[in-house]
Amino acid sequence: MLDDTQANPDPDSAAVVLLSGGLDSSTCLAIALERGFQVHAISFRYGQRNVSELERASTLASSMGAVSHRIIDIDLAQLGGSALVDTSIAVPKSDRVEDIAADIPVTYVPARNTIFLSYALAVAETCQSTDIFIGVNALDYSGYPDCRPSFIAAFEVMARLATKAGVGAESGAAESHGGSRKLRIHTPLIDLTKAQIIAEGLRLGVDYSHTLSCYDPVQSNNSDGQPCGHCDACLLRAKGFAANGISDPAI
Repeated sequence: MLDDTQANPDPDSAAVVLLSGGLDSSTCLAIALERGFQVHAISFRYGQRNVSELERASTLASSMGAVSHRIIDIDLAQLGGSALVDTSIAVPKSDRVEDIAADIPVTYVPARNTIFLSYALAVAETCQSTDIFIGVNALDYSGYPDCRPSFIAAFEVMARLATKAGVGAESGAAESHGGSRKLRIHTPLIDLTKAQIIAEGLRLGVDYSHTLSCYDPVQSNNSDGQPCGHCDACLLRAKGFAANGISDPAI
């Protein structure tokens, strides 16, 4: 298991946090802030069905205290292969969390986290940061291969080999920020259940009413996107709030 402990950084230490606007990433943002980092949040407009999440991400970044928030445009829809970027592919829906299929679902976006982390790595270099936070989870999740600890560990090794900062850290060369610290990919949620993630977020004061986790939100003239209630993300989220004995404030 990856060691995700982190001593309090210097007051001006920067961290890059991937922020989708959903439950997990907003909790991850709160954790990075609690650890004392100056957070640079990044989100992606990648051709996803759920563009409403970007408005939530902007609200969260501003209200929670990120020092910057970038929305990066990339078009994964032109590659296809996922229900999240191809509206001709139906998003799987169920009535119970127990009915979620065990295999990798069609909502998996090929190489998405590899692409997102590569952008985060570039932003980290420009911010002179050696810390990247991503809210991946390998317990209550949809079975995506790029949410597993082995993938994160492999990407971290690659990142240390592929960047100026990483090469400097390996050689012991001092950087203007962080000395010769090696770049780290922080995954504070990776071994938590959805209930535990929500409990941690509530402790940190995350306002989950501003989050949207749905894969296929319902759009209307009076709404910027309401959860469908039946996709994998909605069912796992509902299970987590129920385990904490509270209703989902976003519904």
